[in-house]
Amino acid sequence: MKIKKIYKEAEKLQKTIVFPEAGFSDRTQEAVKIITKKKLAKVLLIGDESALILRDKAFANYQIINPKTFTHLDQVVECLYSKRKAKGMTKEEAEKLALDPYYFATILVELGFADGMVAGAEASTANTVKPALQIIKAKKKGGVVSSCFLIYGKNKFLKNKSLVISDCGVLPNPNAEELAQIALDSVSTYNSLGLTDPKVAFLSYSTKGSANGESITKVRNAYEEFKKSGITCDGEIQFDAAMVPEVAKHKCPNSPLKGDANILIYPDLNAGNISYKTIQYVGGLNAVGPILQGLNKPVNDLSRGCSVMDIVTITAITALQSKKEEK
Repeated sequence: MKIKKIYKEAEKLQKTIVFPEAGFSDRTQEAVKIITKKKLAKVLLIGDESALILRDKAFANYQIINPKTFTHLDQVVECLYSKRKAKGMTKEEAEKLALDPYYFATILVELGFADGMVAGAEASTANTVKPALQIIKAKKKGGVVSSCFLIYGKNKFLKNKSLVISDCGVLPNPNAEELAQIALDSVSTYNSLGLTDPKVAFLSYSTKGSANGESITKVRNAYEEFKKSGITCDGEIQFDAAMVPEVAKHKCPNSPLKGDANILIYPDLNAGNISYKTIQYVGGLNAVGPILQGLNKPVNDLSRGCSVMDIVTITAITALQSKKEEK
């Protein structure tokens, strides 16, 4: 995969992406400089303007918002209060929480001051996902919000092939219906990145009945639900049968995947999270994410182990997701 293609598409869009960690994250500060230089997005930094400029004079040319002095803070507080008062939040609590950089940035996306948000380099996934679930919310009431990783790079096994793998960061133990929805959202993410010909594998430790168990039944049911979409898929299927043509010929010769899956759906968060880190560090491949799926507007998380260029890439992906939400 040529990541430059994603950069080029993002450059055309010129979306505004907000960074709540800009005031205290060295990696984020370095990333926004690269993003600006490459013109991948318009960056909106959350933090104390004086402190940022004192740290680096280059930030004098950036748009920086301090939540405490924001001219539309009343609007931010009212948005938070209206979203959470049914859950018992008071106006006073909203006024305090609105100053939290993660909540503040999320509300800026909800109100249209920014097109998307990127965070998570300095905090756990919960810091990013919780405000997004409470403010931006799922596309469908009670709907599934999940995450995926874009895997790309070159090694002996994968060559130049790109993968989208899910869920690696949000849902601990999705049921069959949720797994099917995760797969649909993953296909949508795959397509939004300019990738074509999605082939979905519902992974398990069993291939087409080679074993039985409760978790296998869940994967089978998810596959049965998803295949109604008409998208090329198979399940339950082991990783090697899904990804290696020679193995597929022996284990599942009739599989429509033919050992060429490019979207992998894991049965639970344990499997997905362990797998992406193994692929990244042992396989020597790039793993960008978690890319959140199923939200009304794009908010994206980062692994705390992310690099500066990971932040740059997920910013470009966020811009592409924003374009999709306009449709």
